[in-house]
Amino acid sequence: MTNSIAEVKDADVIFITGTNTTENHPVIGAMVKQAVNKGTKIIVADPREIELANYAEVYLPLKPGTNIALLNAMMNVIINEGLQDEEYIKERTENYEEMKKIVMEYTPEKAGEICEVDPEDIRKAARLYAKADKGSILYAMGITQHSTGTNNVMSVANLAMLCGNVGKESTGVNPLRGQNNVQGACDMGALPGDLPGYQKVNNPDVIEKFNKAWGVELSINPGLTIPEILNHAHEGDVKLIYIMGENPMVSDPDTAHVKESLENLDFLIVQDIFLTETAELADLVLPASTFAEKDGVFTNTERRVQRVRKAIEPIGQSKPDWIILMEVMNRLGYNKTYNSPKEIFEEIASVTPSYGGLSYERIEEEGIQWPCPTQDHPGTRFLHKDKFARGKGQFQAIDYVPSVELPDEEYPLVLTTGRILYQYHTRTMTDKTEGLTNIAPESFIEMNPALAKELKVEDGEMVRVSSRRGEILTRAKVTDTISNNVVFIPFHYAEGAANVLTNAKALDTKSKIPEFKVCAVKVDKIS
Repeated sequence: MTNSIAEVKDADVIFITGTNTTENHPVIGAMVKQAVNKGTKIIVADPREIELANYAEVYLPLKPGTNIALLNAMMNVIINEGLQDEEYIKERTENYEEMKKIVMEYTPEKAGEICEVDPEDIRKAARLYAKADKGSILYAMGITQHSTGTNNVMSVANLAMLCGNVGKESTGVNPLRGQNNVQGACDMGALPGDLPGYQKVNNPDVIEKFNKAWGVELSINPGLTIPEILNHAHEGDVKLIYIMGENPMVSDPDTAHVKESLENLDFLIVQDIFLTETAELADLVLPASTFAEKDGVFTNTERRVQRVRKAIEPIGQSKPDWIILMEVMNRLGYNKTYNSPKEIFEEIASVTPSYGGLSYERIEEEGIQWPCPTQDHPGTRFLHKDKFARGKGQFQAIDYVPSVELPDEEYPLVLTTGRILYQYHTRTMTDKTEGLTNIAPESFIEMNPALAKELKVEDGEMVRVSSRRGEILTRAKVTDTISNNVVFIPFHYAEGAANVLTNAKALDTKSKIPEFKVCAVKVDKIS
């Protein structure tokens, strides 16, 4: 997030797109409701009429995969009506005219046809956001998990910069992270082209620094993303995969492809706290301890680095991840010994400028938000205050491109996937909780009453859902909160798994993220 979670409550307008906030990020969702009670106006753009749509001044039920057309049309209205922040654009940005040329092609009428929303609602949303003194944008994987995911995010940034809503309190471009420490994992270099602190592996100065710090010769070549790793495993080019705390047999697209890829390996290692569907395929399982059994830090969605403290000793043969990794590292010939997570954190701070001023002592009582470069730095509540990290914010000229797999005669419906409040990710933990399982025990497919009538399907009936990758059986949930030609399946469940259906081949060209949010399916009544 460019801004802090608490700042949401003081925004004048919050534009919520690609995030079912009250179900996926309930703490932040509660803050959005508090903001509404204080007078904040909200705009919601989502294919499903999520709970926050009931609080919205404008609700835009856009067709999945049409985010860029919508955002361009909002900017078209803002520019044509002179609502943009001219001074901010002149002083703090570049490439505005190139972006404007593209945006001028997207009238509300054109975008309304693409997105299947009322052009007047696009105008209302644009005016509401542009006229706000403090406009905040919240988004999540409903924006990113597309073949155009990177461009979707850049379009969000275009809109924010157009109205001067980056670099000041209660504004910003605010992605809501999907898991508790996914921000921290990225910060620590769990990305194929990055070392800790987003320092690029192809930067000679960076490599020289880490070579010296670690006493090794590091490669300057970026690694592979997860879809690329699995594709190479499928082709036999990758021989070994080491999976930590991830369950791709449920979470990744095209489950049949994932299974074939993992079974084609010479050796599969899985390090996890439970025997997941993926761990069942492993040649070696390394039992890790849970958050409550280890010390360390988590970094949350607002860049806040926080202490995690051990409450109990590791159960059974399990060990903290850092000890497992250290022991593997030592057995592979790198003889570095750490005595505690604190010692590791001190090393992190020594080689990561954005963490440079952090220490266990400083975050003992309360976490600090990076960047925090020095010991006397208070941390950073919001980014880009006086100027952008790159100097000037760069507008991007972005055209709308349709999703890779669209409905046709054989597969006439759009499937979109996501999460629900009462289950978490692949249920590695939540399926061990009786209360949650009682509330949300099984997979389901949301469909519009008109579609259910056409299929002669009753609410609660089992149906067959098919795509070009496979088919599942799941239970129909008939609801008027979803469009007639769109269906929704939560991805949490191994039985009736949404990702049996999704498309592993439709990837964003830049980030390589799969297009989880759009694929073509058909639904059949089971005779």
